[in-house]
Amino acid sequence: MQTLICTSPGHFNWGTSMRPVMKKDHAIIAIKRIGICGTDLHAYQGTQPYFTYPRILGHELSGTLIEFDNAPGFNVGEAVTFIPYFNCGHCIACRSGKPNCCVSIQVFGVHIDGGMCEYVQVPSYALVHGESLTYDELALVEPLAIGAHGIRRAGVEKDDFVLVIGAGPIGIGAMEFARIAGGKVIAMDVSDDRLAFCSRRVGIEHVINPLHGDAMEWLSTYTNGDMASVVIDATGNLKAINAGINYLAHGGRYVLIGLQKEAFSFSHPEFHKRESTLMSSRNATRQDFEHVVAAMKKGWVDPTAYITHRTPFDHVIRDFESWLQPETQVIKAMVSIDH
Repeated sequence: MQTLICTSPGHFNWGTSMRPVMKKDHAIIAIKRIGICGTDLHAYQGTQPYFTYPRILGHELSGTLIEFDNAPGFNVGEAVTFIPYFNCGHCIACRSGKPNCCVSIQVFGVHIDGGMCEYVQVPSYALVHGESLTYDELALVEPLAIGAHGIRRAGVEKDDFVLVIGAGPIGIGAMEFARIAGGKVIAMDVSDDRLAFCSRRVGIEHVINPLHGDAMEWLSTYTNGDMASVVIDATGNLKAINAGINYLAHGGRYVLIGLQKEAFSFSHPEFHKRESTLMSSRNATRQDFEHVVAAMKKGWVDPTAYITHRTPFDHVIRDFESWLQPETQVIKAMVSIDH
């Protein structure tokens, strides 16, 4: 089968490998869609933590289930996605019901080879039913689950002011699920194009570009002086992470979904006087995946609105570099594989 390998930062090579051979407690999926996410882009750029080369990228995936063992309730030919974080099942995190941050986690396409290939083999326990969703929709369950998990970590409740910094796919997903939870959502980004996308395609009414005015003053006015009870960073940008504390209400929760390599810092007095809660949010759980699938089925979220660029598998090398350029205005690129 054909595979696409990121051999080193800035370099892809085509390769061939044997189609997976079925083994106990696993399933084989014929890949139909590959969503391109920030992890893939950062890995290509050489800025992704937890990463070694060469690596087959890709973990936002959907396809057809063609063979499986020990997966009750699933059927051959069913459209599926899967949870691409494979956990050990016995470490302290797994025992605490947090397999998403397993001590020895293996994330598909990050720690181990991923889905930029025609067929993949995954543990049967990771399978997620397609529930009559399209391949496009199923490939977007994982990135939405990342945002949904961050919102669940934050404990967003009705009428919370939720500031989401970063209007990329993960940030937009966090906005969607903050709104579903009853929050009053504000989007912040330094890209007017992305903020316009949030307003036009996702329906976020309140947007801030901190390059065009005093964001703290605007936020204080909008919240009647309270600031944001929840701040979500979905940028992975060090400057944005360090500044995020300034937008947080007293007693508020600051959740870091975005990830970058450096140490972050902010004023201890500013953090302390708020009695702030600081949390990271890593990956997602089955609960989050099922919440996203249910939200899609109910029409609360239209993930296909995020897809701005499409390309066939054979053209990924040709197009990938352009997706790194701001002028391309990519929100979500989707790759199709025809079998």
